[in-house]
Amino acid sequence: MRNVDFPFRLDGQGRTAGAVEEVHVRNLIEQFLFTAPGERVNRPDFGSGLLQLVFAPAGPELEATTQFLVQGGLQQWLGDRIAVEEVDVTVQEGTLAVSVQYSVRRTRERRVAQVSRAL
Repeated sequence: MRNVDFPFRLDGQGRTAGAVEEVHVRNLIEQFLFTAPGERVNRPDFGSGLLQLVFAPAGPELEATTQFLVQGGLQQWLGDRIAVEEVDVTVQEGTLAVSVQYSVRRTRERRVAQVSRAL
């Protein structure tokens, strides 16, 4: 089965661009993190709501809650592909950074996906 690259684009031959498994899994993690619940019509509960949590009062409670929500959501939506080991969420100078340490279930390789988004 061929993995579709994200964001969707065409390759040099005019076909749907593909992605290797490692890149595809990282793309899936990024899609989950930066999709708001209700944004997808056929999957209204997909997404982390991470960008909305940025406006909540900062503190250790928010950090712990965010990590819990992200880890639980990743396990729910991508649990058949990855085993989430650790999630670290930080907000600094207008940038939201998320680090997800995970193992790919098929190959058992440990990886880290680091994504960030300007707020």
